[in-house]
This record gives sequence, structure tokens and C-alpha cells, in this order.
Amino acid sequence: MGGKAHGAYQVSDVASLGNVAMSLVRLLKSSFAFVVLTLVALEVAEAAEPKWQGNVIARGEERERIENTPILERPYRPLHFYGNTVRRRHYRGTAVPAPRDVVGAAGAVSGRRS
Repeated sequence: MGGKAHGAYQVSDVASLGNVAMSLVRLLKSSFAFVVLTLVALEVAEAAEPKWQGNVIARGEERERIENTPILERPYRPLHFYGNTVRRRHYRGTAVPAPRDVVGAAGAVSGRRS
């Protein structure tokens, strides 16, 4: 009868399985590293996002300071749709406001900063 007996393996079969297992371990390690680095990058990006500021119309020195600040570093301000949208797209990857933006704007106007 030709072929292998049931349960009989050759050394080359075991070596192939070992190579496959090692490749799988390397893939899992690199995938884990990618996920960790992605989460860290997202956390850093979110941490750098500006906060809400309550005044809709800045005057005097405050206005000059805001105008001299790059748009991505300016605070979010109620009714400043263009600047807020640019910052959301940069920091979050979407222009759509989140529920926290509505709460942040309302809190900024009422005096509670978020």
C-alpha cells in the first residue's frame, strides 16, 4: 500500500509546521505592535486637541492673540463654523460635530469650560 501510514510524520512535515507557527507568531507580534502604536497615536492626537472658549466675538488683545495663532491651535468657539470644522477634520478625521461639541459649546457660552 503506497503513501504514509496513519499517524506517521516525516521530519520535513514537522519542520514545515514549525515554520508556519513561527510565521504566525511574528504576524501576531507585529499586529499587536501596530494596534498599540495606533492607539497611542490616537491618544496623543486627541490630547492635543484645543478646548472650548466661551467668547463668540473676541476683542482687543484677545482678538489679536487668536488671529496670530495658527488655525489648528486656536480654541473651539461657538458659531465659528469654518475654524471648528477645520480643527475637527485635523484632530478627529471628520467634519461632523460629536455630541460632546454641542455640550462643549453650550458650556463655554454659559461659563463652564470643557
